[in-house]
Amino acid sequence: MRDPVWSCPVGHPLVRVIGSYKVAGLVDLTSVSIGHPRMPLRLRPKAGFHRQIDPLKATKGRHMTKALVEGSKAPAFTLPGSDGNNISLSDFKGCKLVLYFYPKADTPGCTQEAIDFSRLKTAFEKVGASVLGVSADPVKALDKFRTKHGLSVGLGSDETHAMLEAYGVWGQKSMFGKTYMGVNRTTFLIGPEGRIAKIWPKVKVPGHAKEVLEAAKAL
Repeated sequence: MRDPVWSCPVGHPLVRVIGSYKVAGLVDLTSVSIGHPRMPLRLRPKAGFHRQIDPLKATKGRHMTKALVEGSKAPAFTLPGSDGNNISLSDFKGCKLVLYFYPKADTPGCTQEAIDFSRLKTAFEKVGASVLGVSADPVKALDKFRTKHGLSVGLGSDETHAMLEAYGVWGQKSMFGKTYMGVNRTTFLIGPEGRIAKIWPKVKVPGHAKEVLEAAKAL
């Protein structure tokens, strides 16, 4: 089977790249042909190259981070908290930490999740675990959220999204046919040594806090 031939119009960014002889190893320069100035540039991919990858868009504008897995070292962080003090991962050194990420304060699912964790706070403390919820909400919104619902768990604000991205929970979401960036509901159980013991992606709120408590007991 013959390799497919790609084509792109003159003026395409790839044309300028070829002009400087930097094609990132994706195109065999011996297979490049340019015809009439108004005709497309024709390129033949190198043998073994996966033809479904767009070489111009593969990394453009993206900051790739290594996905966290169970056993990974938990990324360090320092965030402003709802109690007026900064909260850091180092504050929990030698203890278990339940770190749960939620999309937005005072929305139905996030409110129920915070209430469930608050209700079990004493039970978590008995097994040596603290609970911290993190969202992109400003501190002022977290203060109102905590007061309105009588929450007892700690809440951290990451308006910069730096921690959210470090934990891989900030990403593209969709609702009613529209896409937007936001927090994916995820929970991490971090052990006393600072490593991730368990991850719950795409969390469903009902029964979740109790499930996390059982995992903390077993850790």
